[in-house]
Amino acid sequence: MQGVNLPQQPKIAVIGLGYVGLPLAVALSRHFAVVGFDVDRGRIAELGAGHDRTREVGSAALRAAGLHLSADSAVLAGQDLYIVTVPTPVDDAHRPDLGAVIAASRSVGAALAAGAVVVYESTVYPGVTEEICGPILEEVSGLAAGRDFFLGYSPERINPGDRVHSLDRIVKVVAGQTPAVTAFLAGVYGKVTEAGVFQAASIRTAEAAKVIENAQRDINIAFINEVTKIFNRMDLSVYDVLEAARTKWNFLDFRPGMVGGHCIGVDPYYLAHCSETLGLHPQVILAGRRTNDSMGFYFAERAVEALQAAASGRSGAAVLVLGLTFKENVPDLRNSKVVDLIAGLRQRGCGVTVHDPLADRDEAKAVCGVDLLADLQGAAGFDCVIGAVAHDDYRRLATADFERLLGDGGLVFDLRNMWPAERLPAGCRRYSV
Repeated sequence: MQGVNLPQQPKIAVIGLGYVGLPLAVALSRHFAVVGFDVDRGRIAELGAGHDRTREVGSAALRAAGLHLSADSAVLAGQDLYIVTVPTPVDDAHRPDLGAVIAASRSVGAALAAGAVVVYESTVYPGVTEEICGPILEEVSGLAAGRDFFLGYSPERINPGDRVHSLDRIVKVVAGQTPAVTAFLAGVYGKVTEAGVFQAASIRTAEAAKVIENAQRDINIAFINEVTKIFNRMDLSVYDVLEAARTKWNFLDFRPGMVGGHCIGVDPYYLAHCSETLGLHPQVILAGRRTNDSMGFYFAERAVEALQAAASGRSGAAVLVLGLTFKENVPDLRNSKVVDLIAGLRQRGCGVTVHDPLADRDEAKAVCGVDLLADLQGAAGFDCVIGAVAHDDYRRLATADFERLLGDGGLVFDLRNMWPAERLPAGCRRYSV
């Protein structure tokens, strides 16, 4: 392999044990000797106790995995394959923040020996692996990329909370600096997925494929969000419109909502940054981002308008927001746009109470500045209940629950189309976009 002769059973280090890295490390540990490294000592302690706060790996599977978990970078020495799965967020100006990738590259570089392969799974724009990460690895290790060690890229495709499109059911894209490295990565990843492995033409091709996957989804959701605003002006429910439109065989089934999280709400900015460095000023990509970033405040405005049309529209209406995480059935609060909904309601004079059965209360306060209601059992008498996140717990709410939660003539603002009108108590009003 042009200076690299990796064993058929390589020793593997996974750097970053979040939503992506942990399931990957557990899956790989069924076939290889795997070290799991994370700089967060609290995270290592929790995983060592058999608990995964992300809920991606169950306690039994975590305890059964033959993982060596550590926050000590010394464990990275002597590995054959390094897989970097750290976050790649944006800063306050929506510019790519590669700090975690750079730090991980320095840690790997300090441990790197001749003959190893370093593959990145973190979402980046084309060129980052070879033009930013590679030189850092070379500088720290004193070795040459493409001669002494080799680079690779395999974009992560895990969808948090999705038990259908799990790691073992997703086609894995791989690319290496040479065809031999690509084939090596295909062999490793092929052990953990039944869906197969696609060998991309180059590392930059694989990076580009990843960044457009989420940008495409963002744009499609932005279109639905924009037509939601149009149809709302016409007193049409976008959900009724979508139900009819979905009967056409090639209609794309996207739904309106607040687009947050660490992928769809972030990756388009990486593509836009890449475009701008080439002197191209993207129109569609950033227009989609502007539309989706506006939806929390838009929904707040619609809720207040609906309240003002009712007897409950008095000043200082009491509103219960159900859900704070960025999507249903996950505890992840990163980049949640429900925060914008809450801010918009408060700006319009509403008193807002927030509940989420999955979010950590301390993290909600620290990350979102929100005090979460401990449970719904004692909650009652609200002027409005807003279904912001479609957790299964909320989908199961029954008529008796709404009778307790709502005051007389109260409003149910069903953003996620969770509750049919017949499930709601007599005398309450239902509004859906």
